[in-house]
Amino acid sequence: MRKTSVIACAVLAVAGMLVATAPADAAGTPGTTNGPCGYMATPDDPPARPVSLPPDPTPTPNKGIVKVLVATNQGPMLLSLDRAKAPCTVQSFLHLAKSRFYDFTTCHRLTLYPTLKVLQCGDPSGTGEGGPGYSYKDELPTGLPNWPTDPTGVSKVYARGTVAMANAGPDTNGSQFFLVFADSRLRPNYTIFGWVDRLGLATLDRVAAGGITPTPDDPTGVDGAPARKTDILVARSLGSW
Repeated sequence: MRKTSVIACAVLAVAGMLVATAPADAAGTPGTTNGPCGYMATPDDPPARPVSLPPDPTPTPNKGIVKVLVATNQGPMLLSLDRAKAPCTVQSFLHLAKSRFYDFTTCHRLTLYPTLKVLQCGDPSGTGEGGPGYSYKDELPTGLPNWPTDPTGVSKVYARGTVAMANAGPDTNGSQFFLVFADSRLRPNYTIFGWVDRLGLATLDRVAAGGITPTPDDPTGVDGAPARKTDILVARSLGSW
């Protein structure tokens, strides 16, 4: 707890200059950016916290790794975001981090199924229903290894350390993302855009070890809010982007 507080304060001091501003190139057709990512406003699903549409430059930056420090009350996590794998997703995530959309939010879902072990974050409402008020296209992974016990090859391995986008169906990416703390079985329907460092995995393991408080809706305690409440204090990219 003490270490996390120091990291969070340091990041906040550095990030004082990163005040969210409405990007000049965010306006294309009404509610849609005019670049290759085509971020689209979702009037029926307004933002859980005020935020503009992301910048949508042409071409979308698609090279390099961007480091993002996510300081939580359970410990720090350093994310490495891969522009080559998912340029539009990385562009959106960095915009949300710069806009302080993720600051002081709760990671609302922990799963402890035998084949699905993730922590899900990114909804300021803390309900699992909130997003940024826009959506954008999938950038789905290819070449993932088959899940060993699935002879059809449909299920793939989302490896420990993976950072991927949660969604509600095709091309519904928003702000929610999940962090994989043990190899998990999923169809390749979720955009992978980075990975978690060693310290971040230790933080995830700590949260997972605390389990899930059983509720009437989930008496088995395998899918719900983590018992060890996990709050993102601040999320900021390290360096310019």
